[in-house]
Amino acid sequence: MKKSVDIERFEKRLGYKFNDPKYLLEALTHPSFSSTNRADNQRLEFIGDRVLGLIVAEAIAKQDPKASEGKLAPRFNALVRKEACSGVAQEIDLGLVLKLGRSEMITGGRRKNAVLGDAMEAVLAAVYLDGGFLAAKDIILRLWAKRISGVELDARDSKTRLQEWAQGRGLALPDYKTIRREGPDHAPHFTVAVGIEGWDDAE
Repeated sequence: MKKSVDIERFEKRLGYKFNDPKYLLEALTHPSFSSTNRADNQRLEFIGDRVLGLIVAEAIAKQDPKASEGKLAPRFNALVRKEACSGVAQEIDLGLVLKLGRSEMITGGRRKNAVLGDAMEAVLAAVYLDGGFLAAKDIILRLWAKRISGVELDARDSKTRLQEWAQGRGLALPDYKTIRREGPDHAPHFTVAVGIEGWDDAE
């Protein structure tokens, strides 16, 4: 399978040259683009999520050998959550080579956190399947290096930070309501509305 110029440029940005381009092609194919004759990236996303998790867990445990599980967990979550994966995807311009359906392109799919995050995980799985665990580890440690070294600054999840913000102003705890659920069962995406009683009055 001959690689396009765009794919070769992406490989340079990624820092990995695929032996079998079929893995990368599948990783870059969003469900909105797939058909009965072409697999999308959901299965690879499932694998990539696990590969990323193992390597990140090992990295932060080595970084702070004396840290308890309670301290490591929020650091881990900050590094593997969809926003982190999307951020890495943006840094290597992954969106430029994604294969999206027309409707997804029209709605800005190349810039969506969920789309980019899922595709980044799929690309990691593609590297793992094509080159093995060490190849995937090298990619992750390099692309996530700054995030891993500075993870303490972003270790608290968004819900914790909002709760602390509300409590610091004497407000009620945030109230969350799920208003939409999308995506596959193994990796659903939720749209959640949040309200804080007394916030309007506080302003």
